[in-house]
Amino acid sequence: MRYRLSVPDETADFLRSLHPEIKRKIKAALNLIASDAGVGKSLRDELRGLKSFQIGRFRIIYRVTSKRIIEIVAIGPRRTIYEETYRLLKKLPTAGS
Repeated sequence: MRYRLSVPDETADFLRSLHPEIKRKIKAALNLIASDAGVGKSLRDELRGLKSFQIGRFRIIYRVTSKRIIEIVAIGPRRTIYEETYRLLKKLPTAGS
């Protein structure tokens, strides 16, 4: 059974700005995540409860909810995505699922 993806507007805008080949690979990865939410690597410490999926030098950071929804938290280059995700979660009133 597939999961439903929830993608924030900022992340969708970022995806639209990418090179078509990278965009194609990320969309294929999102489809894979939607069909098997366990494919990503579980994150630790401050990012516990999130998963990371690798596409070349990019990462998709996501959270699986109990209602069969996958919340895409962030997508970006590996070099900065984990720090950006941590800062983003600190801004949110509740960062749990």
